[in-house]
Amino acid sequence: MSAVGSPPGGGTAEGAAYADRFAVETPEMAAARERAVHLPGPPPVEPAVGATLAVLASSVDARSVVSIGSGGGLAGLWLMRGMRADGVLTALDGDPEQLRATRAAFAEAGIPAGRARMIFGTPAEVLPRLSSAAYDMVVCAGPPREYSEHLAALLGLVRVGGTLTCHGLLEGSRVADRTARDPHTVAWREITRTIREDETLLSAVLPIGNGLLVATKRG
Repeated sequence: MSAVGSPPGGGTAEGAAYADRFAVETPEMAAARERAVHLPGPPPVEPAVGATLAVLASSVDARSVVSIGSGGGLAGLWLMRGMRADGVLTALDGDPEQLRATRAAFAEAGIPAGRARMIFGTPAEVLPRLSSAAYDMVVCAGPPREYSEHLAALLGLVRVGGTLTCHGLLEGSRVADRTARDPHTVAWREITRTIREDETLLSAVLPIGNGLLVATKRG
């Protein structure tokens, strides 16, 4: 394990770099990242984001997790680090290349076949087949336009006390730019507004990686 050094002040590029160094990836994670950077779609989650996902999964004692956008398997490896030993991850992706990379990442890490379900399809196609209020955590790491219209269904999957996360909203700082009205940014604004205004959720935006939106469902 490499030394991470003394932490710099927060809110800086140096602080972000320290956070990523602090979250040491396994060789299997590093290999998954190397594959994922060459795949279409959003970039793989940064180490600090992955470590946060692992902590969140552990905090809810996650046994059942859904990942929207497989991210080449990197986010899944982090999630499984925090999930229960008997936990099952359901990875949903409409890109066969992403799913192939995810299978390779899980195989290299020695993840038992019974701990992962990989489903090819869009949220519109797959979400109706998943059980409502049956998941401890739902992780959205794909393009927001692929799931923004299905946010109610995604929230419906989460049990009371469970958590929804969405990664990428701060990429390029466009979500806070009122002049930015491209479909990608508009989708992020719709997601953040819906979650912030939902009184059944406690939510926060963490400025790590490209921005992590976290929401916990209250009883």
